[in-house]
Amino acid sequence: MARRWESPQGNLYCSTLVRLRPHDPPPGTLALVAVVAVHEAVSLYMPSERVLIKWPNDLLVDGAKLCGILLERADDAIVIGIGLNMAHHPEGLDRPVTSMANSGAGKIDPGYFLETLADIFARWLEVWRVQGLAPIRTQWLKYAHGEGSALKANLPDGTVVEGLFSGIGMDGALILRLANGTSHVIHAGDIFLI
Repeated sequence: MARRWESPQGNLYCSTLVRLRPHDPPPGTLALVAVVAVHEAVSLYMPSERVLIKWPNDLLVDGAKLCGILLERADDAIVIGIGLNMAHHPEGLDRPVTSMANSGAGKIDPGYFLETLADIFARWLEVWRVQGLAPIRTQWLKYAHGEGSALKANLPDGTVVEGLFSGIGMDGALILRLANGTSHVIHAGDIFLI
């Protein structure tokens, strides 16, 4: 998406690799696993109700982006990259951005936070593998933008779709209710709360 990457010291930049197994849920749903894990870890330092999940895998604090997660696949492996603004956040972007420090969480050691996050992620990964997507989806919805939230989706083909949040499918896809009453399912796109 042609965005500039900034990585000041004190923030968390990490990746983990998940080897897919034959009976795992759809690989793309690992984005939901990752954001649920990061949400839980961040919520150890600030009230969880302030930390909102935005589809599919961003964290917002008071409407400003705190964390982004990317997935890349190579054969049977998914690399999950996490960028969390702990001490600093970029300025001058096209959307509000914040950090944990700026949001009142104080100074946190990224190494210590990573150890905690690794344990939490491992637990949610096991839930995903053993119980499937349903418990992950339930946790995701608990902390996501509420049903009926107005969203704008910039789709990969350049199309823009606006509608009201109507949940996520069992494959992790975003479901928007359009003005004409129909539903539109989105598997990829840049999503904005409006």
